[in-house]
Amino acid sequence: MSTNMTIHLRYWRQSGPTAKGYFEDRTLSTVNEHMSFLEMLDVLNEELQLEGKDPVEFDYDCREGICGSCNLVINGQAHGPKKGTACCQLHMRNYSDGDHITIEPPRASAFPVIKDLVVDRSAFDRIIEAGGYVSVKTGSAQEANARPIPKKDADLAFDYAACIGCGACVAACPNASASLFTSAKISHLSHLPQGDVERNNRVVAMVEQMEEEGFGDCSNFGECEAVCPKEISIAAIADMRRDYARAVIQG
Repeated sequence: MSTNMTIHLRYWRQSGPTAKGYFEDRTLSTVNEHMSFLEMLDVLNEELQLEGKDPVEFDYDCREGICGSCNLVINGQAHGPKKGTACCQLHMRNYSDGDHITIEPPRASAFPVIKDLVVDRSAFDRIIEAGGYVSVKTGSAQEANARPIPKKDADLAFDYAACIGCGACVAACPNASASLFTSAKISHLSHLPQGDVERNNRVVAMVEQMEEEGFGDCSNFGECEAVCPKEISIAAIADMRRDYARAVIQG
């Protein structure tokens, strides 16, 4: 059996990229502890629409922690208080009756606000377009055991490939760095034989595109790892830096 909670919300409002933003306050008294955080926002929007007001724009798609669309900054923390959890997987049982919750979009010059809590993360797409793929001819699919890959490499590649591109790492970093995202996308390919062929070109192209997009540099604060819903290790950043230095030296 569950009971309703009263939640005091403060959420960001901004009509467009160049408009001046502001916080708006509202109290919800029909929040159920079994609701997800996004379902709570649905309740907010239903109330606003019934009053003839514009709903709060927020981004989502799968609501299963897969797509990475739902990144919000909740009480100053990307994706909220629960470790290893995307915003859409966060439930209101993590809060108490009478709590105050502030909701903001990720803050970074490379992530301009489109409206309210929605930001433009196409900078990530351009980093991937710069080299986050395998373009060499690898032939048709081989029998699974024809080309053995050490388990350590396979596990690392899988861990890094888990990145969902949500942007929490950028939102949490004091420098608004995209190093964890970029390094994860580089490293998951470089640990596989199919991706090793273009390793040098890939790391140079993607790092330079990251810098061109206006993201800050990594200062090893570790905040990115702390808020990553997939708990990707900052060891990927060390791999990226090592690969980049080697690629530049080798020309």
